[in-house]
Amino acid sequence: MDLVPALEEPLKQPLKSVLGPATAKVMAEHLGLHTVGDLLHHYPRRYEERGQLTHLADLPMDEHVTVVAQVADARLHTFASSKARGGKGQRLEVTITDGSGRLQLVFFGHGVHKPHKELLPGTRALFAGKASVFNRRLQLAHPAYELLRGDTDEAAEAVGSWAGALIPIYPATAKLESWKIAKSLQTVLLSAPDAVDPLPPSLQEGRGLATLPEALQKIHRPHTKADIEHARTRLKWDEAFVLQVALARRRHADAQLPAVPRRPTPDGLLTAFDAKLPFTLTEGQQKVSKEIFDDLAAEHPMHRLLQGEVGSGKTMVALRAMLAVVDAGGQAAMLAPTEVLAQQHHRSITEMMGELAEGGMLGGADKATKVVLLTGSMGTAARRQALLDLVTGEAGLVIGTHALIEDKVQFHDLGLVVVDEQHRFGVEQRDALRGKGKQPPHLLVMTATPIPRTVAMTVFGDLETSVLDQLPAGRSPIATHVVPAADKPHFLSRAWERVREEVEGGHQAYVVCPRIGDEEEDPKKARKSAQDEAEKRPPLAVVEVADQLTRGPLQGLKVEILHGRMHPDDKDAVMRRFAAGETDVLVATTVIEVGVNVPNATAMVIMDADRFGVSQLHQLRGRVGRGSAAGLCLLVSEMPEASAARQRLNAVAATLDGFELSRIDLEQRREGDVLGQAQSGARTSLRMLTVIDDEEIIAEAREEAAAVVAADPDLENLPGLRTALDALLDEEREQYLDKG
Repeated sequence: MDLVPALEEPLKQPLKSVLGPATAKVMAEHLGLHTVGDLLHHYPRRYEERGQLTHLADLPMDEHVTVVAQVADARLHTFASSKARGGKGQRLEVTITDGSGRLQLVFFGHGVHKPHKELLPGTRALFAGKASVFNRRLQLAHPAYELLRGDTDEAAEAVGSWAGALIPIYPATAKLESWKIAKSLQTVLLSAPDAVDPLPPSLQEGRGLATLPEALQKIHRPHTKADIEHARTRLKWDEAFVLQVALARRRHADAQLPAVPRRPTPDGLLTAFDAKLPFTLTEGQQKVSKEIFDDLAAEHPMHRLLQGEVGSGKTMVALRAMLAVVDAGGQAAMLAPTEVLAQQHHRSITEMMGELAEGGMLGGADKATKVVLLTGSMGTAARRQALLDLVTGEAGLVIGTHALIEDKVQFHDLGLVVVDEQHRFGVEQRDALRGKGKQPPHLLVMTATPIPRTVAMTVFGDLETSVLDQLPAGRSPIATHVVPAADKPHFLSRAWERVREEVEGGHQAYVVCPRIGDEEEDPKKARKSAQDEAEKRPPLAVVEVADQLTRGPLQGLKVEILHGRMHPDDKDAVMRRFAAGETDVLVATTVIEVGVNVPNATAMVIMDADRFGVSQLHQLRGRVGRGSAAGLCLLVSEMPEASAARQRLNAVAATLDGFELSRIDLEQRREGDVLGQAQSGARTSLRMLTVIDDEEIIAEAREEAAAVVAADPDLENLPGLRTALDALLDEEREQYLDKG
């Protein structure tokens, strides 16, 4: 067994012992690469063909880019300058082309002499720098470059003496260009044969995958495009399989834990509650409830993810599960991400339960229990009483924020934990709450952000999944329109008229802004945003917008504001007045994004809608149309029609299907944003795998992983896989520490 670490040593070597301290320092600080293994897994972003030029029209703005292009012309300008000796400065402007588009390179001062000699018309080279727009023309200022003169040995060597015509282009930085990374890889590729293979030989051979050393060789030094494909498939399998093994082991460990089976008593609290309901549950709610009740009756803890469309009635399903546990003699806790949401849940649950929530009180029903709220900002006396009700078992249900996880909180017999809006909770917080039970409690995780199946398998792979995709009867459709404020200002005026019409019709409206507006403006940021062409001004703010509306288009209406920095009591008072219909228009930040339920609110205007993500817009929109009247959502943006931001808004306006939108969202955002928060470790481990495109690999890897873990839970016969898993979980632990 001791052979494993020895085998792996060459890849653990620090880069500074192999490459030289200066290069190693830049790699560590700017690219997060510390060892030979890290650099071997720093894969090319794309490949250029030696004979072909980069398509310049597709360059991303303000990103560090590397292009292969040809010099069209070069001009040296002399201008008056106080800084230069003799009062003359020099500027070299070089125009490079891909045959159709053009890009300007600019060099100043002493930096002009070398490029002036070398960048002659017709010369081909690799150029690297930050693409920006100056005087309406695309340019790279002071780019680094590497000539591609096929005829000289030196040039061939500079590109890394790569065999074949494919030049790998690496994710690079201004301090270290792609071709220098390629050169460093020349050195470390000698260690590729020492890479420990995480895939069981039967899997690798059975699926006809390349060996790991072969894949590393081909990804960095491909001879053909087929080499690249072959290598990518193998490296994707590594990532998918190791991650799925980690999740399968977590599922396996959870299944070994004991739990108290919780079966509702006939004619108990749940039966009394169901009898009170003024409506029947949807088919979807009944089906999901059955899945949950079956899990609760088992002797190992339930770990289930309940994902449902905005407004599909997840809270009702969760509440019935909580009541079933109280029936069985246990307690249930619901964890919400914000105080506003915890208070909202507490209010709506006590209203739905009526006298069933008044256990131990006069007028309470005989099957009743007590429902307590526990948040960080509660007064000492109320908090003490809530803690007492929990430890004695007087309170069957508790709804709270992170305050529930604190050491002081003790339960009489915690049987079920419901976590609302999972993406705001890390695995470690779930574990902390789990530790509150005498035996591990059952766990139900809810999210209103529909998650494509593969993301659910990757991010929440340790949970079983239930989906609610049916809206309750009586829910109204929501019409969504984009309001192009810059192109058509009269559309915005019409938007405010529509809000007035809704209010005159007896309804209410939300106006959502990306910023609060009482922040101290950071002068550095102010300068930066002034330079930044695309975002000429800071995002619109609640405080300013509310002021403009009350003095302008919504004059005479009752307008209030709500944001996260208000005192919790003030927030609660504002929400109560809005829920009671005393306020016509609520101008708020995204604190209203989840769970806020005011059926009489029918219109929502989202200012600077392009500053929000697709899923967030879908969440926000779900706050209207919750009653019998139709909902209206207006997405206001100043972005030009052709921009990616406007296309995103058009996608939201075009469909109410959250699963469809989550796919669009994922395709447009980097995977890391989606995976990073939810599952520590998943972000860093996905370099090659994309959860949307590689659905098939992920699904197959999950099956293979489950079979491997079932046969050998401790992976005793798979040392290579254990090593890879330790590396993944190491990163995960590191991230916990970073977050902590």
